[in-house]
Amino acid sequence: MFVVIFYILSPLPTVISRRASNNFDSTSSACTELGIFLTTGIVISALGLPIVLAHVNTITWGACSLILVGNVIVFITILGYFLVFASDEFDYSMW
Repeated sequence: MFVVIFYILSPLPTVISRRASNNFDSTSSACTELGIFLTTGIVISALGLPIVLAHVNTITWGACSLILVGNVIVFITILGYFLVFASDEFDYSMW
């Protein structure tokens, strides 16, 4: 259940950095890059936590593999959401 915390925290740096950055003519800014870096750290932590817990025999390796598969599915879903709904050229009339 600790992994749920990572699911909640993972989109926050990207959302905050997109709102706070000034997108004048550049495609990237320091704020956007920091948001991507923090999001990557959260995703790697979510993938690493079950491995560490399985290594110290808190959970079994079978449970670890199920958590890792679930993590991949959830993070691909979050990425898909950001690619479809959070882009600037998204138009709701196309649905």
